[in-house]
Amino acid sequence: MGSELLHKSAAKIPDYEPIVGKNTIEELRMLADKLSGKVIQNVNSTFSGGGVAEILSRMVPLLSQLGVDARWDIIQGTEEFFEVTKKFHNALHGKKEKLTTADFALFQEVSQKNIDDFKSYGDFNLIHDPQPAALIARKKDMGGKWVWRCHIDVSNPNKKVWQYLRDFVVQYDAAVFSSPNFAQQLPIRQLLISPSIDPLSDKNKELTSETIDAVLHKYNLDKDKPMVIQISRFDYLKDPVGVIQAFEIVRKSIECQLVLAGGTATDDPESEEVLEKVRERAAGNPDIHILLITPGSDIEINALQRAAAVIIQKSIKEGFGLTISEALWKGKPVVASAVGGIPLQVKNKLTGLLCHSIEGAAFDLRQLLSNPDYASWLGKNGREHVRQNFLITRHLKDYLLLFLSLDYTSDLIYL
Repeated sequence: MGSELLHKSAAKIPDYEPIVGKNTIEELRMLADKLSGKVIQNVNSTFSGGGVAEILSRMVPLLSQLGVDARWDIIQGTEEFFEVTKKFHNALHGKKEKLTTADFALFQEVSQKNIDDFKSYGDFNLIHDPQPAALIARKKDMGGKWVWRCHIDVSNPNKKVWQYLRDFVVQYDAAVFSSPNFAQQLPIRQLLISPSIDPLSDKNKELTSETIDAVLHKYNLDKDKPMVIQISRFDYLKDPVGVIQAFEIVRKSIECQLVLAGGTATDDPESEEVLEKVRERAAGNPDIHILLITPGSDIEINALQRAAAVIIQKSIKEGFGLTISEALWKGKPVVASAVGGIPLQVKNKLTGLLCHSIEGAAFDLRQLLSNPDYASWLGKNGREHVRQNFLITRHLKDYLLLFLSLDYTSDLIYL
């Protein structure tokens, strides 16, 4: 497990001032100055694929620009290990999973190897999600402050898996959750910090019409036909088959096309299986396009989102759903399931539309496709909502305050 940063942020701290204001930038610098000489170490399970890696790839360089010594490491694991942690992930979301004694033993065996190899650099260890949670075993001999950062929806977890994980979590100094409804009964401090998007990243920056048209041409998409898009890793919990079913209802009365675009992640062995099932379900329908987007194709994702008439996120469970903030930032109308952290972003009938079923999703899609003025109004509201609440500058501030607060005691802090 070597400390490294695979992604360099081209954006500079002053570049955010026109978006968030001078006072916000000055506040970040002031908070960062108070952490001078401290080391912040992030640990997760992959450098690419999924929202955690995406956030860290932007946040770590920006923290460094602010003068904070921020580092990023990953744990090592076998394919079998990640199959087990995927089961953990699903079970913590409330999905039924068959977990055996051997599964827990394998998790502990691989975790012990990572524990033995782990090198701590100092003051703050920010450990992301269940995969590296067992690293807390090094707290006693390494010292420092340890925070477990949970990015998934644990509002109704499988009790056996949560109790197993909880035995690690309670050893941390604090736990961070993305939404208030994810908070658990814990004897340690809990902090509520929502994820964020970077408005200056390739995935979110402004694009020329020529760039957008080139991406549509590459994937043989008709720019003159209204496009419904879901951008997500291929995962059962993102319900891509349900999206297809909703689209088929809409397509009976409205001329449009569906794009399901996403990738796979090294720590998610189930994603290839989901992708194949989605392709089978969409076979023979020329208005459904299944796109496997390779890592590093952020410009393409950006272009697809900007070309969309409506963006959908029909998740069954969701930790937060950064693709929604991405869509809203681009002024796009959104239809999304009322699960996890999504209602923090989509305020029903104000910044988007929330749905609870396949039929509800179809109804909302029809409403937006047939009423472009209403769709545009929702999109404008959504962009401002993201600007105020879900940009990376706010996220940086929250983390800086978190680290500064770790020397104080409190049961619950809202950032």
